[in-house]
Amino acid sequence: MSSWTHGLIRSFPKLEFVILAIVANRDLRGKFVYELPENVVEVHELYLDDLDWCRRKRKSRMNKKEYQALRSLLLGRQVEWEALIDYFQKKKRSLNDLLMGEDFLNAVTEFYMLNYSQIVFTDFLWTMRSIYLPLFRTLQMKVPKADVYHCLCTGYAGILGCMGKHIHGGRLLVSEHGIYTREREEELIRSKWVKGIYKNIWIEQFRKMSKMAYDRAELVTSLYGRARELQVDLECPMEKTMVIPNGIQVEKFQDLLGKTDAEEEEIYVGAVFRVTPIKDVKTLIQAYGFAKEQEPRLKLWIMGPWDNDDSYAQECFDMVGIMDIPDVIFTGKVNVLEYYGKMDMMILTSISEGQPLTILESFAAHKPVIATDVGDCSGLILGNEGDQFGEAGIITHIMNIGEITQAILMLAKDKQMRLRMGENGYYRVSSLYRMESMLQAYGEVYKDFAASMQQPWPEEDVQPVKQQEETYIGEV
Repeated sequence: MSSWTHGLIRSFPKLEFVILAIVANRDLRGKFVYELPENVVEVHELYLDDLDWCRRKRKSRMNKKEYQALRSLLLGRQVEWEALIDYFQKKKRSLNDLLMGEDFLNAVTEFYMLNYSQIVFTDFLWTMRSIYLPLFRTLQMKVPKADVYHCLCTGYAGILGCMGKHIHGGRLLVSEHGIYTREREEELIRSKWVKGIYKNIWIEQFRKMSKMAYDRAELVTSLYGRARELQVDLECPMEKTMVIPNGIQVEKFQDLLGKTDAEEEEIYVGAVFRVTPIKDVKTLIQAYGFAKEQEPRLKLWIMGPWDNDDSYAQECFDMVGIMDIPDVIFTGKVNVLEYYGKMDMMILTSISEGQPLTILESFAAHKPVIATDVGDCSGLILGNEGDQFGEAGIITHIMNIGEITQAILMLAKDKQMRLRMGENGYYRVSSLYRMESMLQAYGEVYKDFAASMQQPWPEEDVQPVKQQEETYIGEV
C-alpha cells in the first residue's frame, strides 16, 4: 500500500496532496519510509493509542440528540454518524471522561442487557471502552480541507474521509486493495487476545465503519471482480463500484542482473514481503526446509524489512535455527531490482492478500510464482476468464506445508517449466497490469470529480514515475 500510494502521488505532480497517516502511537511520529514528494503540501498523523491530552474541566453530559447518536452506534441501528462527528468536533473533549462517564455507561448497559446479559458486566464494559477508544480518537481529529478525500481502505481511514466530506464538502473516493472488513474479521477469528463473543463485537464494529464509508462515497474501487462482489455483499451499492487493477512499470524489470556461473549451480527461491504474521513466513520456512532435504541445491532469499513485528521476526529467525535449515537468507530492506534477476522462482505464502504487487513484479522479471489461494493470486497466476496466457506458476492452499513443499520441488526439478511459466507471466503483466493503465483510470476519476465541482484540471497531469529512489521497492 505504501509503495502504491507513493507512486500514485508522484505520478500526478500538478495535484497537491495532503497525507493523513494513521499510526499506532507517537513513537512513530515523522518516521517516513519515503522521501516526501514536492506535491505533498501537508502531513497529518492520527495516533490511535495516544494519551488523553485534553485538560479536564467540569464533566458535561450529552444532550438528547448526542446521546441518541451514541446509542445508535452501540446498538447498530441506523448509526447517526454525522451527529457523532458534530459532537466530537464541536469542542475538545476528554475521552477518559466520556468513556468513564454516565452516558457511555448507560448506552453500554442497554446494549449488554439486550444481547449479552449472560456474561460478566465489568469485563464487558472494559472491552467496550477498548473497542470505542480508537474510534472516538479518530472522530476527534481535525481533518484538513480538501476537494477529494481518497481513502485507501475503509475502517478508520474511511471514517476520516467521511468526516472530511461532512465538514468541508468535497468528494469521497474509497480504494480497497484488500477488503478491510474481511481482513479484520480473519485476524480477529485467529487472534488470541480477543476471546469469545468479543470477537463478534469487534467484527460488527468494523462492519459499521465500512458501511459508513460505502454509503457516503461517490466511488468505491477494487482490484478485481471477486473483491467487488465482496464489497457488494458488505452492502456497498453496486452502482458505486468500479474495478481498477493494480499496475506496475514493466520496463523497470528488464535487463536485470542475472546469476554468475557459480550461482547457476543453485536454485534460488525468492520471497518479497515484510516479515509479519499475515505473510505466514513460518509456513514458508517449514515448506522450504522439507524441500531442501530433497533438493540440496535450493536457497531461500527472504527480502524485506522485519521491523514491523520484531517478536514475530525473531520467532522466524529462531525457527530457522531450531530446525537447522541451511541457506535461508533474510536480507532486510534491499533494492529488490538487484535480486529479481537471480531468482529461479518467487513465492508468497500469505493468509490474506489483495492483488499482490510482488506477483506482478515477478512476472515482469520473467519469474514463475508459487502463491496461496488468497485475494486475486489465483487470477494472476492461472488467469481470469478470457485470459489465454497460460499458467504462470502454482497455486496452493493456505498454511498447507505439504502442497507448498511439492510446488517448490516441482519447479526446482523442471527448468523448462520455470521458463515457460515465467514467460506466461511476463505476457500477462505486459498486457493487463501496466502502470500506465492504472494511472489513466485514476486520472479520469480525479478529472471527473474536478468537473463535478467545477474545479480546473491541469493539462499533462499524469507522469508515470520512471524510477524509484527508495532502497526497498517490493510490496510491503
